[in-house]
Amino acid sequence: MTTPRGLGFGAAGIANLYTEVPEEQAHAAVAAAWDRGIRYYDTAPHYGLGLSERRLGAALREHPREEYLISTKVGRRLEPSAGGGDDLAHGFAVPATHRRVWDFTADGIRRTLDASLERLGLDRVDIAYLHDPDDHAEQAFREGYPALEKLRAEGVVGAIGAGMNQAGMLARFVRETDVDVVLCAGRYTLLDRSALTELLPAALAKGTSVVIGGAFNSGLLADPKPGATYNYARAPEELLDRALRMKAVADRHGISLRAAALAFCAAHPAVTSVLVGARSAAEVHDCADQFATPVPESFWHELRETGLIEEPPS
Repeated sequence: MTTPRGLGFGAAGIANLYTEVPEEQAHAAVAAAWDRGIRYYDTAPHYGLGLSERRLGAALREHPREEYLISTKVGRRLEPSAGGGDDLAHGFAVPATHRRVWDFTADGIRRTLDASLERLGLDRVDIAYLHDPDDHAEQAFREGYPALEKLRAEGVVGAIGAGMNQAGMLARFVRETDVDVVLCAGRYTLLDRSALTELLPAALAKGTSVVIGGAFNSGLLADPKPGATYNYARAPEELLDRALRMKAVADRHGISLRAAALAFCAAHPAVTSVLVGARSAAEVHDCADQFATPVPESFWHELRETGLIEEPPS
């Protein structure tokens, strides 16, 4: 298996996350990622009711297949819907042409992946993740995971894992199954280090790769200010204050808080890749620049000395 490395591109943003993204802008974002050396791309049927997969597949089609890694997700099957309206209730500014059906059965996993491959225009993906099985743990472990094992054995997917916004169940996947990689969103950041309790030590001990998403906790660590979002809701005053104090420390050391947030995620030895969501070429270039920015040890020292962080970044 080829492991995701370095900075990765999260393709939810180009699927009209919250607001419409023109086709040309979406294509330019992926092109910029490629130009900056990004070779790992993550998507899911959930993102824009398949729009993310279609746009990502089209943008990558001009590049040699063996030169990049792509992951998608299973567990939310798309079924046609005649209800009309839009999908903004789920966060995407797209027509509600389909509805999502939770399905971690063996048949559902295979059908969902087949549909994803068709949208992507590929005959295989490098990684398939069980997507947010929080409320479906029994079925995911009993039926969904074994189905992924079979797909891996058949060569339809190169690696298997789970992607979630929590660390506890991901740690269980690492301990109890033969997953190759897990995607943990928002639970190993400058403001939330809950993945340190079980997940990261378990992954390190077993040699399981960890991909970190949500390095900015959906916005607060990218641009802390009143009204900023934290995990897709308005940031609590206590966390806003903490982020602003971190930004002040970063300013004193001549770096951005974004650079520090990305460096923190990347520094743990179990972490092989950090995903960033971008909806334009400019955002891609900024993330790539921040990821490449060296963060001085004096910055981490001041964070620890002031109690703004309890754990060293590595």
